[in-house]
Amino acid sequence: MPFKSLYISAPEGHTIGMDLERAVGTSSTTKVVANPENAEAMLEITSAVSERAILSLSGGGRVRDFNLIYRVVYRLVDKQGAEIVPNTEISLTRILPFLDAQILAKEAEERLLYKDMQADAIQQIMWRLSAIKAPSE
Repeated sequence: MPFKSLYISAPEGHTIGMDLERAVGTSSTTKVVANPENAEAMLEITSAVSERAILSLSGGGRVRDFNLIYRVVYRLVDKQGAEIVPNTEISLTRILPFLDAQILAKEAEERLLYKDMQADAIQQIMWRLSAIKAPSE
């Protein structure tokens, strides 16, 4: 990444902030700092939302498939508050086949799919941040 230090802010109750800090800390020369005043740039996760929608029904009106959607909106600003990357949305979807007889197993599968989508979103954010040109000194 083009920054020596980065502050990450994320909505309360979401693990994406901690997971991003871990990803940045282990895969780049950028240091994650706890105080925004000490950061060269700030990555703000504006929202991280999980949604579930019915994708298809059986002839009897029972749900056959759900469409799982995970949306993350983020932006990157420099020390002075100028936008480097404006609000950007990453949207990921997965299909969850559903059977009434396997409700507990499907709930566990749904949690795993959301966790997988969050990991994908973090990877995409990392790729996009690494493509940013270094700030001019």
